[in-house]
Amino acid sequence: MNLKSIIAEAKIENIALVTDFVNSILEKNECSMKVQMEIDIVIDEIFGNIAYYAYAPGSGEATVQVEIEDSPKRLELVFIDRGIPYNPLENKDPDVTLDIEERKIGGLGIFLVKEMMDEVLYEYVDGQNILKLIKDL
Repeated sequence: MNLKSIIAEAKIENIALVTDFVNSILEKNECSMKVQMEIDIVIDEIFGNIAYYAYAPGSGEATVQVEIEDSPKRLELVFIDRGIPYNPLENKDPDVTLDIEERKIGGLGIFLVKEMMDEVLYEYVDGQNILKLIKDL
């Protein structure tokens, strides 16, 4: 088990930095392109949410941890911030059976994240939002 992490200012322009960091680890572990693309979408969504909402109107840092376990082979991606407490899992999933015009705005990003990952766990501990995403590889 090998934990790597990056700390970045929670700003939209740092999504690329975090994505490159995570992708370099995925590539070293020979993850498929499909998995990498899904993880890129997940980073975009989660880090983007932290950038937009966690510290508004100010700013702060977010830590992204990446761990790849060998047996079974799986990825753990953890996002940690000290912003306002927010559990994205409390959002009701959007009704994707409705026509696009009838749907409420928002909620689709976290829904996609839950669809692409095998497990999504949230906890608020010691003033920190901790969102753990698990993907079997």
